Amino acid sequence: MEMAEDQSNLMFIEAWEHLRRSIVHYKGQAVGTIATLDNATGAVNCDQIFVRDFVPSALAHLMNGEPEIVKNFLLRTLHLQLSVKGIDRFAVGQGLMSDSFKFLHGFKVLHNPVRGVDNLIPDFGETAIGRVGRVDSGFWWIILLHAYTKATGDYSLSNQPECQNGMKLTLSVCLAEGFDTFPTLLCADGCGMADRRMGVYGYPIEIQALFFMALRCAVRLLRQDNGKEFIMKIEKRLQALTYHMRSYFWLDFQQLNNIYQYKTEEYSHTAVNKFNVIPDSIPEWVFEFMPLRGGYFIANVSPARMDFRWFVLGNCVAILSSLATHSQSMAILDLIEERWGELVSKMPLKLSYPALDSQEWSIETGMDPKNTRWSYHNGGSWPGLVWLLTAACIKTGRPEIAKKVIEVAEQRLSKDGWQEYYDGK
Repeated sequence: MEMAEDQSNLMFIEAWEHLRRSIVHYKGQAVGTIATLDNATGAVNCDQIFVRDFVPSALAHLMNGEPEIVKNFLLRTLHLQLSVKGIDRFAVGQGLMSDSFKFLHGFKVLHNPVRGVDNLIPDFGETAIGRVGRVDSGFWWIILLHAYTKATGDYSLSNQPECQNGMKLTLSVCLAEGFDTFPTLLCADGCGMADRRMGVYGYPIEIQALFFMALRCAVRLLRQDNGKEFIMKIEKRLQALTYHMRSYFWLDFQQLNNIYQYKTEEYSHTAVNKFNVIPDSIPEWVFEFMPLRGGYFIANVSPARMDFRWFVLGNCVAILSSLATHSQSMAILDLIEERWGELVSKMPLKLSYPALDSQEWSIETGMDPKNTRWSYHNGGSWPGLVWLLTAACIKTGRPEIAKKVIEVAEQRLSKDGWQEYYDGK
């Protein structure tokens, strides 16, 4: 027992050493953490500071009593939001938050070869693979601003006019009236953590859960004297989104049987099968995967289409944001326990399950060689997501699940050089 504790302590120290080495400084201030310290794979974006990836690092700094780096990051990304941005000849909306930014040091100031100029270069999708703007970045920024405020008790940052305006810019894009008939957000493929084609176009659970959480955080951060009508608009959307997600995205054994017995071509306000889902379109693996005890929010719901895949990020955020009811939250953790071999396996956690394969992989990913079966976003294992599950377990009063997951991860993380993800079933 003592040896195991010593090993955990050594890993903890090593993890902090790596985290401190990854810190990027700009004009004498720590402004974030770089994507990777060891670019052995030759990734072209390894020098970027990603908004999404910095969140767990930021939380670690907050828990360690080091809020300044978080504050600096929030302000720098906020200033970058107002940058002129566009792809080819199309101007991108101001509300879009950069997915990442990088530090660039140049030596071209007034033709002086000695005097340099430091710049932060944002990426709004114009240089990203696939040229997709990340919908999740603005949500993560609002969530992190709320976490900073709660951890420090410092409301002066969120009360700044710039921060108030930044939240409004981000959420105004999402709350704008259009042709939508659902309260969920219509998104392109590759707009979130799975930043390559993975067949999540439409209404992916990850984006909907983050949208819900960002709306809840914004309600607590926006000043009443500066946006009462805007707050009311958010609250109305929250009510509609809550009903929609809990009613149509939730799947357990009983609901699976209900869907299997759906009638089709229903035309009236009393229709049960509102999305006209064909029961024969339910994949065979779902019946084997769904236990009697457990449930989860499926990947996507849109007209005549239900994507039954499991995505861990969206489900954990659903628990943390209270998008999931208490019983649904418990059912999600029940599912993880019941399907431990599939969702945790030898290294936690499966980003998605099951992996796309054969013709389905060919169609949905465009034959992407990086997202082959049980690799990367297509069923790969991401230990960096353990923090989300841990937080969800703590909130639901079931920390023993998180402890087991962490014990599995501890067996290999340090030995393997702190890999970003693992391939394999």
